[in-house]
Amino acid sequence: MSRWEPMLDALVRERYPALLTRATLLVRDRHTAEDLVQDALVATFGGRARFASLPEAEQYVRRAIVSRFYDRYRRVVREGSALRRVAHERSDDTVPAPGTSHAGLSDALEDALALLPPRERACVVLRHVEDLPVRETADVLRLSEGAVKRYTADGLRTLAVHLRVDPPPATGTATVPVVLTTTEVHGD
Repeated sequence: MSRWEPMLDALVRERYPALLTRATLLVRDRHTAEDLVQDALVATFGGRARFASLPEAEQYVRRAIVSRFYDRYRRVVREGSALRRVAHERSDDTVPAPGTSHAGLSDALEDALALLPPRERACVVLRHVEDLPVRETADVLRLSEGAVKRYTADGLRTLAVHLRVDPPPATGTATVPVVLTTTEVHGD
């Protein structure tokens, strides 16, 4: 057994539901979210994975999920597909499976996130759900810090309209009501 296999086993056993939740926030389709998590796990542990702790490995996989999401988005754009239209379509297969938690986010917020274009959605999720700094978000998405700020601000304005809250200020930090469950906050 390789040195990384016990870490992978523990990560999948203990944190897979949380990883799947994050992926589902991006794609709103359980099967695609499962593919994203699988791709991220393979990318993370397929090479020479060396992590000192389970939280460190989980954080790396969470970032890989977003990277894989964004890579898929860019591939679709290059192929000329209308990804925006797909993001707005709703069907029975985009409804999360019963009992699936989405980090304590309200249904209204999840629905509003689904309306955002992929870059804005990725920036908002990384910045305000994953709580990554602008620089790390830019690194994960391979964007400039300015682009991350712009996509995040645009996404927050759109969320504010759909959630019927005061729009974020033109400058500074915007607040959108993102409510995490106690389990998500404490990592249990």
